[in-house]
Amino acid sequence: MKVLGLTGGIASGKSTVSNRLREKHNAIVIDADKIAWELAEPHKPLWEKYVERYGDKILLPDGTLDRPAIGKIVFADKDEKKWTDDMAHPLIKNEILSRIEQHKDAGADIAVLDVPLLYEVHWEPLCDTVWVVYVDEETQLRRLIERNGYTEKVARDRIASQMAMAEKRAKADAVIDNMGSLDDTMRQVDDEWKRLNEK
Repeated sequence: MKVLGLTGGIASGKSTVSNRLREKHNAIVIDADKIAWELAEPHKPLWEKYVERYGDKILLPDGTLDRPAIGKIVFADKDEKKWTDDMAHPLIKNEILSRIEQHKDAGADIAVLDVPLLYEVHWEPLCDTVWVVYVDEETQLRRLIERNGYTEKVARDRIASQMAMAEKRAKADAVIDNMGSLDDTMRQVDDEWKRLNEK
C-alpha cells in the first residue's frame, strides 16, 4: 500500500484537496486533525493530559475542552507549546500508525495521510510521496483573517508557528498550486492522483 502525505500551511486549502480526493476518487483519508479531536474528547488521552496540566479552567461547562483558552496559553508561551507538541504528537502518531496498518490489512492500494504539520513533526518518512498544497504568505494571511476573523497579529503568529510555505514547497514530491481558480486546483489534484495510481 502506498501512503500519500498531504500537507500545506494554515489556510492554504489542504482541506479542499483532501475533500476532492475523498469525494471524487474515493480515497481513504487518515486525518491527523480529526484524530487529534477524537483523542481530545472527554476522558480520552489528550483530554486527560490537558486537564492534568491546566485543571478545570480549560474546560467548558459541558466538560469538553475550551480550545480557544488552550490556544491562548499555548501560542503565548513557547514552553507550553513545546509541552503540548511533545505530549500530543506521539499519541496522534500511534493512532495514525494503527490506522495505516488496518487499511494495509484490508488490502487498500493507497491511503492519504492528511497532516498539516507533516514536515514540522518529521513524519514524512511514514509516506511514500508527499504533496504540498501551496499558496504564498500574503494569500495565507488574507484567507486566515477572512476565514477565522483573526487580527493580523494573531494570523501572522499562527503562520510563523509553521514551516515557511516556500520551504515546504521545496521539499514536496508534488505541488498543488492553490493560487488560481478552484477548477485549476481540482485539475492539478486529479492529474497528480492519476499519476500516483499509474506508478
